Amino acid sequence: MSLISELFSDIFAQQDNWLTRLDPRTKLVVALVTLLCLMFSRNPVFPLFIVVLAVTSALAVKVPVRLVVLRLSAPLGVAFIVLVLQSVMTGSTPIANLQLLGHKITVTQEGWHSGRLIASRVLGSVSVLLLLGMVTPAHRLFHASRWLGMPKAWLEIAFLMYRYIFVLLDLVADMMVAQRVRLGYSSVRKAWTSAGIVGGTVIVRSMDQAVRTHEAMLLRGYRGEIPFETVPALARRQWWTMGVAGAVVLIAFGLTQVRLG
Repeated sequence: MSLISELFSDIFAQQDNWLTRLDPRTKLVVALVTLLCLMFSRNPVFPLFIVVLAVTSALAVKVPVRLVVLRLSAPLGVAFIVLVLQSVMTGSTPIANLQLLGHKITVTQEGWHSGRLIASRVLGSVSVLLLLGMVTPAHRLFHASRWLGMPKAWLEIAFLMYRYIFVLLDLVADMMVAQRVRLGYSSVRKAWTSAGIVGGTVIVRSMDQAVRTHEAMLLRGYRGEIPFETVPALARRQWWTMGVAGAVVLIAFGLTQVRLG
């Protein structure tokens, strides 16, 4: 499996452990409650607690440390950029002065507090979604979303996107291997040119794939709606699990806001 496919694969969601055995509707509801709490958090304590909890849970179900780090690397970069930009572009109370390429950069107290809060929210939210994807197959998440009332049209689009994203990822991996063999990444200039070729090819191929897929669906009787199987009623045990997990999240959120907000 290529690195790109490994980053997006849900292979660990197919394993048997205490998290994968939970009903996907329970996990989805608890994840949504956690995301709402993250949005309204007034300090970084609760988001960082969620990051630690999500990473610990992923490692507890045998997800490799390397994969966890890889999947969190991009969000970490985004969070760092947000922190830096907020620290130097907002606020008026200086706490530090830096010299960069002959320019004076002032870090403000208001910007620092705002930046670390936004960055922690980003990491917390991404950690929740990564854990959910690591312990729940995509098709079960789609069914759980339908149970929550998501429109069928949205689910059909999400289903088809998820189906063909791996086809395009395989195309990207093959093209990059071929470019490396031809020294397409031997210099910065060649690397930018090669990346542009890959991006343009993927866009064109995705449009061709969309046309072929639509024609194939019409030949197989598609008339504007993909049938989804009926989702069974949620068992009483799952309702209790959902309630207890949601209550724990809300209590943790309340304690961090009251004591440290």
